[in-house]
Amino acid sequence: MSLCDPPVAGVLFDCYGTLIDILTDERDTETYRNLARWLIYQGVMVAPDDLRVLYTCHVREAIEQTGGLYPEVRVEEIFAGICAEHAIRKIDAGRLGVETARAFRAASLRRLGIIEESRRLLDLFCAEKLGVVSNGQRVFSECEMRAFGLYDRFDFVIFSSDLGYQKPDTRIYAAALGRMRLSAPEVLFIGDNPENDVAAPRRFGMQALHVEEAWRRYSD
Repeated sequence: MSLCDPPVAGVLFDCYGTLIDILTDERDTETYRNLARWLIYQGVMVAPDDLRVLYTCHVREAIEQTGGLYPEVRVEEIFAGICAEHAIRKIDAGRLGVETARAFRAASLRRLGIIEESRRLLDLFCAEKLGVVSNGQRVFSECEMRAFGLYDRFDFVIFSSDLGYQKPDTRIYAAALGRMRLSAPEVLFIGDNPENDVAAPRRFGMQALHVEEAWRRYSD
């Protein structure tokens, strides 16, 4: 950004590492052990090690089928398939896929909290149009945003799972501008990833700041 940049009429935020501080471990055996135990009571029987392999393979296959440079999948659909394959009684695979995705997130979660410096940024930009563009899974990411009172502070929230592709795919930025009904130079993107949240938005014509730079710039 420079002194000659046009006025900001809208602000887009990344989610994780920008608004929400999170740490998960999807490789930990304990994550799958806890999930497998929970699934027993949902009518699904699968060993923890098998569950880890199945999840990894199904995600890879779904990504290959989706294609493109930055493909995205919906994890609830992955788990729905696994549950259907390993059900020991009649289940609603679609509903259970959603619940399993959330249980998986809870089992893998190691740290979750709001980033206070970014909450203060939201207060500063309350007069502008606000949106979120995140490489996240709506099935549990929306829950996490709502838990911290963030979700309803935005005019819209776009998760990559909504669209089938991730940042830095240019289509995801175009979708956000379409929701805002603003031109790229009028929008400021704030995030923690140098490529997805700074370089790519700038190539698209937006203004962009790394979140830590935004904290410093708007600290007074």
